[in-house]
Amino acid sequence: MRLSLLLASIALCAASAAGAKPADYQPAVDFSGRPADARALDASRHPAEVLDFMGLKKGMHALDVLTGAGYYAEIMAQAVGPQGSVVAYEPQGFADRAKDKLDPLLARESNVKLVTDFRAAMAPDSYDFAMIHLNYHDFYWESEKYQVPRVDPNQVLATLYKAMKPGGIVAVVDHVGPAGDTRAIVDKLHRIDPETVKADFQRAGFVLDGQSDMLRVSADDHTKNVFDPAVRGKTDRFVFRFKKPS
Repeated sequence: MRLSLLLASIALCAASAAGAKPADYQPAVDFSGRPADARALDASRHPAEVLDFMGLKKGMHALDVLTGAGYYAEIMAQAVGPQGSVVAYEPQGFADRAKDKLDPLLARESNVKLVTDFRAAMAPDSYDFAMIHLNYHDFYWESEKYQVPRVDPNQVLATLYKAMKPGGIVAVVDHVGPAGDTRAIVDKLHRIDPETVKADFQRAGFVLDGQSDMLRVSADDHTKNVFDPAVRGKTDRFVFRFKKPS
């Protein structure tokens, strides 16, 4: 009898865990001031689940690397609360293009600061948490058209490593790409091999602290550009949590 009760209890706990939602993060996602076009992306990005897995906490000082239109910067700002802060980094030219999105966000979120100079965002021991969402691959991308110069990802990560506090978390989500010449693959597909990302971060001194299949999409064609209408918004994505050793 005791054994059956114990097994039933374990089964109930497992079922509850399986159906549980990271409720602590849902208010930050459901924030009424978020624009509709940002909310429309939630179904494929699962931000509450991602932040729950990554371990963002109230009061943290966070960095959103290549923030774009500020999708994660705003959610993170709500999640860390008024005692925390978010630095949203975006190069000047791209920030200018996203001005119609970023200016209202900065007005809504007093604890978000936009920085357009990478080095200015990277003071040593500044951050408890950093997010690189769908754009780590861009450190391998160069474009004359968009005035994106060639950069060395090793130098980027060395600088980021110094900017993280001991024990700091770096969340990386990106589009799964095939193995091969990383710069050529990024230029053609805007994807990256997950093993390249692991190797880059580990070479910089970070440790892989966790990974999740929550955003994996088995039907995705890894040979298609992520902007191809056939896969856009439905790509296979890896979710890695790296940590700077304490």
